[in-house]
Amino acid sequence: MANEYAALSVLKQMLGVEDSDTSRDVLLTSALAAASRSIDTATGRRFYLDPVASPRTYRPADRTVNDTGGARLLLDDAGADPVTVETGSAGTWTALSDYETGPENALARGRPITSLIRASGRWGTGPARVRVTARWGWPAVPDEIVQATLIQAARLFKRKDSPEGVTGSAEWGVVRLSRRDPDVWGLIEHFVLPGFG
Repeated sequence: MANEYAALSVLKQMLGVEDSDTSRDVLLTSALAAASRSIDTATGRRFYLDPVASPRTYRPADRTVNDTGGARLLLDDAGADPVTVETGSAGTWTALSDYETGPENALARGRPITSLIRASGRWGTGPARVRVTARWGWPAVPDEIVQATLIQAARLFKRKDSPEGVTGSAEWGVVRLSRRDPDVWGLIEHFVLPGFG
């Protein structure tokens, strides 16, 4: 599998599994993949970066916010420059250069570009669309996402020992597992897009 947010070797170290012990690698890798994708689902975004740029088309009427800087077109997370912007519809596209990316210095701070600001005017009217070509995702996986992935993957791996959602010991007795790990949620909740989570 690909695009896991943490390394198998780190998860093995966290669980006290020797690097040379490969007997559980399939289960551990599966847990890492499931934890990574569940974080994507919970936050409404993904934290890996596409290897190549691809176009996405937006309807400005649905995704434009007017603020003091101008008309702000909200995008999916774009994690690398350059970003190519065109406006038009059907098969006719015109390149634009009178825009700025936002938030300011996003890529330098390890954050994605999430909007384009056009101070000189609107993004289009009627059936006009905006086509943005970029490498989608985040420039780098944030440390909080790596840690949340490790915690959740370890929890998923150990879940095989508590198939009914109940675990216990002679010392503590029976304990029902919570549906949401509070530490994982604490690490990822500030990444949640509005309308998700």
